[in-house]
Amino acid sequence: MAHDTSTHHHHDEHAGHDEHDMASTRMAVSATLHCLTGCAIGEIVGLMIGTALGLSTLSTIGIAVGLAFLFGYTLSTMPLLRAGAAVGTALSIVLAADTLSILTMEVVDNVVMALIPGAMEAGLVNPVFWVSMPIALAVAFFAALPVNKWLLSRGKGHALTHEFHGAAAQRPWVPDLATPVLITAIAAFLVGGLVVSIADELGGSSEGSHAVGEAVPAKV
Repeated sequence: MAHDTSTHHHHDEHAGHDEHDMASTRMAVSATLHCLTGCAIGEIVGLMIGTALGLSTLSTIGIAVGLAFLFGYTLSTMPLLRAGAAVGTALSIVLAADTLSILTMEVVDNVVMALIPGAMEAGLVNPVFWVSMPIALAVAFFAALPVNKWLLSRGKGHALTHEFHGAAAQRPWVPDLATPVLITAIAAFLVGGLVVSIADELGGSSEGSHAVGEAVPAKV
């Protein structure tokens, strides 16, 4: 009987550990997706600005990384502000929670983009960019996920924001931008960019073929 009680107690501890681990993993995935959304927005906007201004690749990367941090911090701050946290408190929590995660993403993302031939030089209307970006972001996600899980295990990272999750909105005027909605918007934007760039490539090829046809007179 004592053996059965001990076995049952051990089973309960094991089950509790598994549930805690699953909850930690879910929180880490949510935190990583949140950072990923901000990084994606920042990088795409940064590329647009760099392309529009005709800046060098290095300058464009600098702007994209800066905006990735800006949007990442902003998206993480808004739920805290909505829950009633003071601006200074929200910013200090987010800086402590997201900096390492965003930094990991940006380093990995840019390394992957640099390794893909032509990705760094590709413009907004080049399909190479729109194919490379999701690949780089996916690799960055899996690189940052264990970082966020490690931070959570130490009571840091998004564990610092835990007390604000699920809290009633004390500032309903602050937009409630759920991560799934943001990710869907980013995915739609990436797909739309790919479609537009492919259409531009096909249009350019068609015009080029037409111009060649006009330049070479037909034989009689």
